Amino acid sequence: MEPEKTRVRSLLVPPLVTFFAIVVLWEVSVRVLAVPKFLVPPPSAVLDALVADTPALAAAMTTTAEGALAGFALSTLVGVGAGLVLSLSRIIERGLYPYALFLQTVPIVAIAPLLVLWFGPGFRAVAVSAFIVSVFPVIANTLSGIRSVDPRLRDLFRLYGARRFDAMFKLELPFALPSIATGLSVASGLSVIGAIVGEFVAGFSEGRAGLGITVLAAYRQLRTDLLFAAVMLASLLGLGLFAVVNLASAFVLHRFRAAR
Repeated sequence: MEPEKTRVRSLLVPPLVTFFAIVVLWEVSVRVLAVPKFLVPPPSAVLDALVADTPALAAAMTTTAEGALAGFALSTLVGVGAGLVLSLSRIIERGLYPYALFLQTVPIVAIAPLLVLWFGPGFRAVAVSAFIVSVFPVIANTLSGIRSVDPRLRDLFRLYGARRFDAMFKLELPFALPSIATGLSVASGLSVIGAIVGEFVAGFSEGRAGLGITVLAAYRQLRTDLLFAAVMLASLLGLGLFAVVNLASAFVLHRFRAAR
């Protein structure tokens, strides 16, 4: 138990000390240099905005989280499925992989208005935006994990007469789990970015505004303290989703290794 406590302490203490040092330096610098609050607010002002606007910020964070989670779930299903399909043959990979890459290179801000036209304002457009931004790492890592299977194991499966789909689901997919977990970790953070960008253009429906709308509203009102608060919550949302995905991946990988 004691080594575990020491390990947790060694993981948490350095980033927490760094965080508090940055906050103190930020507060002191803004006050000493007399920087206008509408340019860079001190951390104390950001904290005041968090406290004063807690209900609105909590509702906005929930709305953004819903869009990001929906996009992430869709990218998980489509990404893993697409990676499996691309792994079936090199011809399929050469024919379809460039279009998967297109999803990574397309400027989401440029096509976001089209998402609003196709899916309507609000949740659906935001979720699709999050999906487009986050799906490629899942596809790429799934395909990479499957391609990295030891050829001797493939030969062994062929020797015993295993069918193609037996090899896929009993050899390739389990072997690719660590790579898929890496892709999901990357996609989890990207899904929040995609949701925020989607909200910039898609707006909101049914009176539910996300953090992206909060950022835009705070900018127009020159409420930089609220803007910083919204950005901080968006970052915490991305970190939280990243942490949950990593913990779930570690649990699944541990169970899988224990079962082998």
